[in-house]
Amino acid sequence: MKKRATVLISALLALLMMLGGSAYAFSDVQGDPNEADIAALQKAGIVSGISAEHFAPKGKVTMAQGVAMLVKAFDLNIDHIRFIKKPEASDYFTNVPNDAWYAESFIYAHHNGLPIPRDVDPLQNLTKEQYADLLFHALTAKNDYAFIKMYVILKDEADVTKAYMNSIQHLLLGKITELDDGYFYPKHEITRSEAARLLNQAILFAKKHEPIKPVPAVDPDVSLSVTKVNDDVNKVTLTWSNRPHPGYGISVSNIEFTLDGQALISYELHQPDPDKMYPQVISEAKIDTYVASTYKPVLQPAAGSTSSSDAL
Repeated sequence: MKKRATVLISALLALLMMLGGSAYAFSDVQGDPNEADIAALQKAGIVSGISAEHFAPKGKVTMAQGVAMLVKAFDLNIDHIRFIKKPEASDYFTNVPNDAWYAESFIYAHHNGLPIPRDVDPLQNLTKEQYADLLFHALTAKNDYAFIKMYVILKDEADVTKAYMNSIQHLLLGKITELDDGYFYPKHEITRSEAARLLNQAILFAKKHEPIKPVPAVDPDVSLSVTKVNDDVNKVTLTWSNRPHPGYGISVSNIEFTLDGQALISYELHQPDPDKMYPQVISEAKIDTYVASTYKPVLQPAAGSTSSSDAL
């Protein structure tokens, strides 16, 4: 009976470690410069150690471990995709076994835009630039964020793989990572401690910054025309064409004047009153507004505006 209880306890501890939900702090991260980041990820259930007490902060990170960690941290999945058949890792990668513990993570990563080569070796150790590139793509897989537009000079820029530089620049500008006396050391194999710090900082960045809202597409049936009023003012007419009856309407909700000389005209489309009867005749809805002649009128739908395709 005692032997059976011991086996059950051991199995339970192993399961808790696999889930990354250990309630105990790792004993080998005390004094590590990234101790707080490791603890935050452990508490969130994103990372687990090599044992119940050890995280091995100076250990390396394999491609499989890195991908699995990023997929879990940013909740990357394939819920938004409908498949004819169940996807398998071998559909996308030549060296990822379908029954590997990390196979599902590679499938999710692939369908969320992480740039993983088809012939990737899942057991290879990740370099700092490889991990940075995967991290930035995972961070922006679901949302885009605004970054300062500038270029950070790296003393070892010549060592950076060109395909990874954009991701590295964005992580630097977002204060997710930093240089070491001007050096990034792109070819160094990243440690588990360094990877934890970058990941936790990326998670904090996503929590602190509002994603960029996607700009709605201009309805193909909405157009504008410009008529000169005088040398200083133009009349801008917005027209919503091909309406099945005169019950539809259009209005101007806002005009934003940009530094590059554009007048961004936000419009809203209005659906017919369902309690009214309208003659069935092809109609146009129109609205006029006025802008200074020094600005170029540009259409943009207001947030939440219903398109004609939604209405019909």
